Amino acid sequence: MIYYKTEEEIKIMSEGGKKLKRILERLIKFVKPGITTLAIENEAQRLIKEEKAEVSFDKVEGYQFATCLPVNEQIVHTPPSERVLKKGDLLTIDIGLYYQGFHTDCAKTMVVGEEEKGEIKRFLDTGREALKKAIEKIKVGGYLGEVSKTIETIIKKNGYFVIKKLTGHGIGKDLHEDPFVFGFLDRPVEKTLKIKPGLVLAVEVIYSMGTEEMAFEKDNDWSIVTKDGSLSSCFEKTVAVTKNGVLILT
Repeated sequence: MIYYKTEEEIKIMSEGGKKLKRILERLIKFVKPGITTLAIENEAQRLIKEEKAEVSFDKVEGYQFATCLPVNEQIVHTPPSERVLKKGDLLTIDIGLYYQGFHTDCAKTMVVGEEEKGEIKRFLDTGREALKKAIEKIKVGGYLGEVSKTIETIIKKNGYFVIKKLTGHGIGKDLHEDPFVFGFLDRPVEKTLKIKPGLVLAVEVIYSMGTEEMAFEKDNDWSIVTKDGSLSSCFEKTVAVTKNGVLILT
């Protein structure tokens, strides 16, 4: 069941989203070769307190961190650890915020300690473009399938692979709500959800260089990796549909 938000609830989520965006920007600047992913987690915890908000992800049963920090072939849900980041690593910072009863969520992939170049730049540019164009398809009266189709088309066109078993989602009082926001089209567009005001979504572009197949990482209860060990990436923003248009909250 989809929980459509009121204008007042979207206003609260917008305030939380601004806080989360600031936190993510500061975390990206904090990252450098030689630090552990646990150090990023500790900084995230500090910044969330500074913003007078709460951690979101630790409200998921069994998860105790503020962030998920996948590196290279790790796709999503990788907990912080003593892993030391190296120059050239591909790091995804995935973080949520809980503010006045509502969650917001966002993620970005970055290169550690050096400029993006060559195939890596093309790979990351593809994800950023897919997210931007997908969000542009969200409008009152449109279909959610247009979002999924756009992600799939851009990722495939550039020779990469959507991780089909991982999706975006509705978001609000719970971190994960209906509907799923697929990164591929699984039915005719007109048979997908018709978009109405009050819909709030965490739109995610989750893809890899070499495969759509994923696996659970050995000796890690949460972390999901590419089955072939190829690099992966995730870009995510929380967006809200209002009668006056679409707000990008994070």
